[in-house]
Amino acid sequence: MWGWSINLFRIRGITISLHWFFLLLLGYFAYDGWTHFGMPGVWWNTAQVLLVFGCVVLHELGHSFTAMKFGIGVRRILLTPLGGIAQFDSIPKNPVQELLITAAGPAVNFAIVAALWFFVDFPDGWDVPTGSISLGDIGRMLLSANLVLGIFNLYPAFPMDGGRILRALLAIRLPYLRATFWAVVISRILTAIGIVISIYLRDYILTALFLFIMTAGNAEYGMLKRREAEEAQWRQMAAKHYAVPPAGEPPVLNG
Repeated sequence: MWGWSINLFRIRGITISLHWFFLLLLGYFAYDGWTHFGMPGVWWNTAQVLLVFGCVVLHELGHSFTAMKFGIGVRRILLTPLGGIAQFDSIPKNPVQELLITAAGPAVNFAIVAALWFFVDFPDGWDVPTGSISLGDIGRMLLSANLVLGIFNLYPAFPMDGGRILRALLAIRLPYLRATFWAVVISRILTAIGIVISIYLRDYILTALFLFIMTAGNAEYGMLKRREAEEAQWRQMAAKHYAVPPAGEPPVLNG
């Protein structure tokens, strides 16, 4: 499904792609702004979506540049209606590396919040500004958006950043697959709670987000189990066909 995308540009060899469904999200918020505030609402909602997703790109670049420091290739960053996805060539199994790579994303958002706080006051809400939109209005909106992005991504539901940080901490003591298992179990509980709360609040976009998180976590755990099983099978085959002779005994050459 994530193959339905268009490439926008490249940064340090990383392709930034936009999923077609993102246009539906943009249209939804533009229409919502029109129904409540007319043309000012259209412009304000459209600007919010584009600027917030610009911050999402910066968030994913934080992950990507840190991964590249550890020699991990990054193919692209895909922007979807539910957020950004950095697609790595491999997932680091070193807990410290995964911890640093994962923490880099929210750190970017909190850095933006800290920078903006020097110039704008904390916003009172998300309403469309009356009259013309000022740079202060945009700055306050971005401050709020990055604070929400940073905190929400630390929610310990795998495969969100918080869930990956949890997995990395567990992997310090547990085997990687077992650590992933417990991170996914905790994630299922937390996302189920989030789904119930979001339905109660009638926030169905948030409901869809929690369902996506639960599905993605289960899918990644299943993929990891299959990969571990394949690696174990290859190790067994290698041990069978390339057995190491006992120490102290020279190899016998037949022929």
